[in-house]
Amino acid sequence: MSDNKLEKRGLGRGLSALMADVDLIPSERPAPRQILPVEQLTPNPDQPRRHFAPEALQELADSLKGRGMLQPLIVRPHPSDRGLYQIVAGERRWRAAQIAQLHEVPVIVRELSDTEVLEVAIVENIQRADLNAIEEAASYRQLMDRFGHTQERLADALNKSRSHIANLLRLLNLPEQVQAWLKEGKLTAGHARALITVPNAVELARKVIEKNLSVRETEELVRRLAEPKTAKPAKPRTEKDADTRALEGDLTAHLKMKVAINHAGQDGGQLVVTYRDLDQLDRLCSILAGN
Repeated sequence: MSDNKLEKRGLGRGLSALMADVDLIPSERPAPRQILPVEQLTPNPDQPRRHFAPEALQELADSLKGRGMLQPLIVRPHPSDRGLYQIVAGERRWRAAQIAQLHEVPVIVRELSDTEVLEVAIVENIQRADLNAIEEAASYRQLMDRFGHTQERLADALNKSRSHIANLLRLLNLPEQVQAWLKEGKLTAGHARALITVPNAVELARKVIEKNLSVRETEELVRRLAEPKTAKPAKPRTEKDADTRALEGDLTAHLKMKVAINHAGQDGGQLVVTYRDLDQLDRLCSILAGN
């Protein structure tokens, strides 16, 4: 694999090479595989994923009984216990193998630093389809905070849209109780996005759950509750002058959202930006943040 391709992934040469070794990226020199007893493997204590659903593990175990383990685990020599290996990627398969009573599993051994181990574990979790929205958002946040990745680099490397990553990251601004309901499946990510901008998100989320509201109904509820607050802009004391109207037109054209400027004399005034949907709100937030 060329260095240009590695740079394009945006997640570092070590991680890209690792992905190539497990056939996620074609490689002309496959990594040598070994067979190790399951008792020689230990889980990674910094594994971001903490919950493994028993039903899903049993289903995977049943599959392993019939077909064996086709994809090897990625491990590294244990940093403190000689003779043992620490799992970098594949802990779920290792747990299922023990349920299936497999005594040995295929592995690829790699020399990796603690930072590389954490990064691989986070990316592996993101690429799984069964992460809830909060777990996925927390993984993106870790990659950005710990390794300096931007939303654009993550979107390119993980084949996600930038708006998908941005919308998930905004869920982390919700109150912990709302995030908990989202993890438990009582709310969907669509419900949660509609509640991000409201001050009483917990109260509204409880109402959404109790009444089993759809995402569209939740958005309508939030809109109705917001109307009294946005329907009372400060009235200008005099008719807007030509300069104010021109400035409103310039801002509206630049933001592609309706902008109103309401002067209140010596008391200041209001600048009101009206967005059409959550994508426009996300774009406005990016502009204000200087991205």
